[in-house]
Amino acid sequence: MKRTVVALCLAMAGSACAAPAFVVRDHVGDGVFTTGIEGPATGADGALYVVNIGKDGTIGRVDPNGNAALFVTLPEGSIGNGIRFGTDGAMFVADYPGHNILQIDPATRVISVFAHLPDAHQPNDIALAPNGTLYASDPDWARPDNGQLWRIDRDGGVHLLESGMGTTNGIEVSPDGRHLYVNESVQRNVWVYDLDAGGKPSNKRLLIRFDDHGMDGMRSDMDGNLYIARYDAGVVAVVSPQGELLREVPLKGRKPTNVAFGGADGRQVFVTLQDRGAVETFQADRPGREYGLQHAGNR
Repeated sequence: MKRTVVALCLAMAGSACAAPAFVVRDHVGDGVFTTGIEGPATGADGALYVVNIGKDGTIGRVDPNGNAALFVTLPEGSIGNGIRFGTDGAMFVADYPGHNILQIDPATRVISVFAHLPDAHQPNDIALAPNGTLYASDPDWARPDNGQLWRIDRDGGVHLLESGMGTTNGIEVSPDGRHLYVNESVQRNVWVYDLDAGGKPSNKRLLIRFDDHGMDGMRSDMDGNLYIARYDAGVVAVVSPQGELLREVPLKGRKPTNVAFGGADGRQVFVTLQDRGAVETFQADRPGREYGLQHAGNR
């Protein structure tokens, strides 16, 4: 009887009984994705989308049971990094070699250029505000003091918000759209800005700094807690909006590149692992911010 209940719970991906909170298990096994694995994001269909399945320049679709298949191949020379979904279902992809933000129609799989950033080093990760504004981190891996930060408006207009930063990487917007978070991988800082009604950041201040290891992508839950991929530390750090380290979730792999929320109730966290080419997963105690955004229908 016990084994029957366990099997039933495991079949109910994303449900409260699927696994104890903050206990990690495999979702996609080793080597399915390349070492460029990144950009996890959950679409309106409940599937997880991850870049670089089998080879770079692709996007894979992972169903709730962990079955991965090719979704699209990007145009020649394009390689995706961060992915976000608008509430209308449109997929946005940071194409770092092409210096573009691509837009993909999930129904037709037609790919177009939503915005071009000619002066970017390489658009890396992206965040979508509740009003539909995109923000992009833009690291310069050759020069650790040359990172940039961009805003992309709903009409595709681009604005350089800041230069001379550290190695800008993970980026997120608070659930209420009033704060922007940006981390610097090499410097191990997480910065927070205030956002005005027009999406302009101000009042930059340090949220938290880690003493070791790096950082990569991050996501917020509906309470505004940040889930930060701690690259080479083998953990996801959970940090409050006040900068308090609430917990660290131990992973199987050492090099997490990004995180995303999904599942039936928005509480399932997916973690992409560079050293494994795999996706690990665990249940959080709160839904992700984008779960509420996608169900609001206000983009």
